[in-house]
Amino acid sequence: MATINLRKGNTRLPPEVNRVLYVRNLPFNITSEEMYDIFGKYGAIRQIRIGTNKDTRGTAFVVYEDIYDAKTAVDHLSGFNVANRYLIVLYYQQAKMSKKFDQKKKEEELTKLQEKYGVTAKDLQ
Repeated sequence: MATINLRKGNTRLPPEVNRVLYVRNLPFNITSEEMYDIFGKYGAIRQIRIGTNKDTRGTAFVVYEDIYDAKTAVDHLSGFNVANRYLIVLYYQQAKMSKKFDQKKKEEELTKLQEKYGVTAKDLQ
């Protein structure tokens, strides 16, 4: 197996590689059993979290027991076709995720301030 070969050699993994994968472009009706079938082929899975809210539908987090299994899954499943949708499989990076959240928070604050003081986008131009 490829994972065994990775472990035997003194392979140094890139810093962004970790056990937690962020999966996008999932079909909205995918079940956790289907996710385990797809991702379980590449190693032992600790946890899968599928997004159910309006903002998180079509996304999931997959946590592997071993970092090499996660790397193999990313290598094989990026671009994999599920129900006529091509999966986007990325390594989860906390810094990038928190930046997106902070940006949304700042935009909401700005909107509230604009409403409070009666300023519109036209007034700013």
